[in-house]
Amino acid sequence: MKKTVVVSSILFATIASAHHGVAALGIAGLEGPGAPLETTSSQTLPEGKFLAYMRAEHISYNINSSAYDEEMQKHEYFTYMLGYGVTSYFNLYMVVPYFTKMDERGVGTAGFHDLKFSGVLGFKYDEGVSFVPNSESLDDLEDWHFTANFSVSLPTGDSNLRNPDGDLYDYGSQLSFAAPSYMLGLSATKWFGANATIVFDASYNTFMEGSYSDGARVKFGDEMRANTALSYKLYSDDVKKLRIDANIEANYLNLGRDALNGVDEIATGGEVLYNTVGARVFYKNISVAAGVKIPTWKSLNEESQQQGAEGNEKYRAIFSFSALF
Repeated sequence: MKKTVVVSSILFATIASAHHGVAALGIAGLEGPGAPLETTSSQTLPEGKFLAYMRAEHISYNINSSAYDEEMQKHEYFTYMLGYGVTSYFNLYMVVPYFTKMDERGVGTAGFHDLKFSGVLGFKYDEGVSFVPNSESLDDLEDWHFTANFSVSLPTGDSNLRNPDGDLYDYGSQLSFAAPSYMLGLSATKWFGANATIVFDASYNTFMEGSYSDGARVKFGDEMRANTALSYKLYSDDVKKLRIDANIEANYLNLGRDALNGVDEIATGGEVLYNTVGARVFYKNISVAAGVKIPTWKSLNEESQQQGAEGNEKYRAIFSFSALF
């Protein structure tokens, strides 16, 4: 039985303060493994197929003081992506992020951020490790599947944005890292042949030191992420080509300190554990997903001084749309 991919994908590139997220790539069909919102699925695109994807994320932050001190109040992130299945086991993606960042006074920045390019290599385990083949039966889809992916961002965004007073915005509010960044990630997916799918991933993202127009040299803190997810099929109708999944996830993030002119910055970095709950609807060749991501535990460096960064969110509301063609 040929593998039927009816939709899907997930891709995200979230940003909070100076720290920036990574892409989570994956597909899922009417039958077979589920696809979470944040955790990277190990399903690859079919050979010769394109995936168009859009993700919107609204982030609301806690305000630490009543006095105006330029605390970040909300971020809105939009991610646009085009993927292509070069082969059944190797995919390429181009990611175009667009962000808005507003402080408590409603002043902030908006525009396209650095372009990102990703390559994804897919494997499976069935009495040995092999590349993902062109077609798989439903029994084959029960095997463990894995991906290895590498991403690079290029400093294509504007790193010289200035506020109404003519001063350079905070480096974390600029629309560029002002230097490349690199990410390496791994994922593992196991479908149990019925309704449940478990997914694991881990990634490491490092940022090169960039130079800004005021002469400052900034290196954003490296990121280590580890995620696990359970996806459960609630409903499926083969005739209508409709499927509805529920998802629950645990998302761990370890942030390194930012460095300014070679010196580590205080009130940056730390650890955060999020929980994400959501649902995904597949219909023919499209997929729509929505969910909420909430920090449930954190240990931030100089926590009381951190503003508008991961761990200080009230919530993250997530929506995505994708189509395979």
